[in-house]
Amino acid sequence: SWKSAWLRLQQQKLTIREMATPNDKEKVWWKEAVVYQIYPRSFKDSNGDGIGDLRGIIEKLDYLSSLNIDIIWMSPVFSSPNKDMGYDVSDYRNIMQEFGTMHDFDDLLQGLHDRGIKLILDLVPNHSSDQHEWFKQSRTSRDNPYRDYYHWFPAENGTPPKRVSFFDENNDAWRYDQQTNAYYLHYFSAEQPDLNWENPKLRQEMYDIMKFWLDKGIDGFRIDVLPLICKDTTWPESQDYANGPHLHEHLQEMRREVFSKYDVLS
Repeated sequence: SWKSAWLRLQQQKLTIREMATPNDKEKVWWKEAVVYQIYPRSFKDSNGDGIGDLRGIIEKLDYLSSLNIDIIWMSPVFSSPNKDMGYDVSDYRNIMQEFGTMHDFDDLLQGLHDRGIKLILDLVPNHSSDQHEWFKQSRTSRDNPYRDYYHWFPAENGTPPKRVSFFDENNDAWRYDQQTNAYYLHYFSAEQPDLNWENPKLRQEMYDIMKFWLDKGIDGFRIDVLPLICKDTTWPESQDYANGPHLHEHLQEMRREVFSKYDVLS
């Protein structure tokens, strides 16, 4: 049920926090902080095109500072065709064109830090856009090096085990792709193919992306639908989508590879 799924999600959040802080009694900044969420598209339009942007947020930095907040959590700003308002990422190392440029982002980050405000970004690791170069490569052939960055089910093996998509009009999380006679998995829209976290190369790519932004100086991530990243690739009839068999192993690896090296919030 959705209630049990929600409870599992809260439990997962607690697990991540425990991983991040070995001494629960220690006073750390993220335990005391006040977080303010910004949805850039509707926050402030700086150039009159009807779309909020990073420069618009920069124009309101003094206002944000007056609220006595500690952290800005910014909804997705990475490059995206916007089939799901930025939760379909086509380039994890670039800024959505309608929001501005990387220079704008750097100015925003500096302006926030100058005012003592931290910035966390919305990271979407469960799926990418079908316009991401990884997926474009993955769907070209079964032996492409990026093939296993996503979940594919060969059509000659029959119909894939039932999986429900949250966004698909037919509630079907498998989409047939004629080019290689196979189905790909998408728990959300067909334009959001699920990434294969059972592939160590994919995991390392995601860790490198996280470090790219952390090295820029951001203060952490809000990680979207994290309990869904791990799938049981034997595809049993069970449809419990959260907390796959290797989820905690992946989270522990994520901590070792990324979060243990930074003082950040996740």
